[in-house]
Amino acid sequence: MTQSVVVQVGQCGNQVGCRFWDLALREHAHVNKRGLYDEALSSFFRNVDPRKSDGGACCVGGRIQHLKARAVLIDMEEGVVHGILQGPLREVFDSTQLLTDVSGSGNNWAVGNLTYGSAYRDSIVNKLRKAAEHCDCLQCFFLIHSMGGGTGSGLGTRVLSLLEEEFPDVCRIVTAMYPSAEDDVITSPYNSVLAMRELTEHADCVLPVENQSLVDIVNKISLMSHDAKPGCVLKKESTVTSGQGGVSPTERPFDAMNNIVANLLLNITSSSRFDGSLNMDLNEIANNLVPFPRLHYLVPSLTPLYTLADVNIPTRRLDQMFSDAFSKEHQLIRADPKHSLYLACALMVRGNVQVSDLRRNIERLRPSLPFVSWNQEGWKTGLCSVPPVGHAHSLLALANNTCVKPTFMELRDRFTKLYKKKAHLHHYLHVDGMEQSAFSEALSSLSALIEEYHHLDATKARLIPDAPRLSIAR
Repeated sequence: MTQSVVVQVGQCGNQVGCRFWDLALREHAHVNKRGLYDEALSSFFRNVDPRKSDGGACCVGGRIQHLKARAVLIDMEEGVVHGILQGPLREVFDSTQLLTDVSGSGNNWAVGNLTYGSAYRDSIVNKLRKAAEHCDCLQCFFLIHSMGGGTGSGLGTRVLSLLEEEFPDVCRIVTAMYPSAEDDVITSPYNSVLAMRELTEHADCVLPVENQSLVDIVNKISLMSHDAKPGCVLKKESTVTSGQGGVSPTERPFDAMNNIVANLLLNITSSSRFDGSLNMDLNEIANNLVPFPRLHYLVPSLTPLYTLADVNIPTRRLDQMFSDAFSKEHQLIRADPKHSLYLACALMVRGNVQVSDLRRNIERLRPSLPFVSWNQEGWKTGLCSVPPVGHAHSLLALANNTCVKPTFMELRDRFTKLYKKKAHLHHYLHVDGMEQSAFSEALSSLSALIEEYHHLDATKARLIPDAPRLSIAR
């Protein structure tokens, strides 16, 4: 078995990461009835015996002693990390995995990336190396951060470049939370575009998640909770509505949103954590879904959108679940892939599903999904036998699709409105090492990315449909 390390940066990154660890522990507890430290647990957890003087890890196969998450927690404010250490997950982390400051980054990418990135570079590298040394076969770093704030966007992308520098052969998958157009951080367009350049240059895969899409999904769940039909109500102390699992009660409005992103991480890591008839190696995601190195933004969609029996609704039929995964309502960014062009697509299924079910549904959906002419068979599939708790099966679709282009164009427009007026620019230029050229270079990088998607979109009109078949006279 391989191991992966989760690096969570900033307030949002740590809140989402906290939900992931909580739900992952629940999944393993549901499956692991004997209390043994097995290979499934070893992929994301160490088993430490506190009685050993060196705090050494226990071997796979022994009793669970003291589980420690394979994680590094970074934030330039203490609040969220301090809350985690006071909550039910406090035993899962120790001080060697944490790095905090007190003043924050002031919603300024330059402060996070340049000021804190330089001041804490050695400390960050040491913690990353320590986490890597605890792994027998390190396969992947999962980086979680937001794009709108200063620490998430700035320090998060600085960590990404350090990962590439220190571990160039280890896969880097980033889950990045994009701000909505109505974001209350006025400088979020600057932060997001500056961060986009780093993501495009240094990540192997980026899973973009829009706050507005999460809000829409949570509102949909809320409507279901008021539905009068039997069997279609939201449980009151469910993982969607409760503030348990390491997130303080004051953060409950965001807990449902964080839960959805955590479920995305649960699904993408399921093949690493559990057995399956067709498990997908994490390295295969980039190898199969990214034909061009810069075009590595994969649109995630989930079905069901809630796990651990948050919603008492009848289980979706298997075929309907596949259809849902390609509908706008289940995308974690506001996009419609069916009206754009697919470069490739991965389907990661959990539960008692057969390979024949996968093939049948791919063949059923294929005619409605436009793929580039040179990759008509661009499907990657994975089957994990362990379903989410409370469900018979689940599906995560990762689409490398040109539908991300409108999201990036909207972000560029918001950046340009500020930049034309040079509004708030002085806050960035006062930071040591920050030059105005960084803004124009970041904008050029984003425009070039949009143009690459545009060129691919232009080929869609030239796709030749299947030749019509002759009808048999009756």
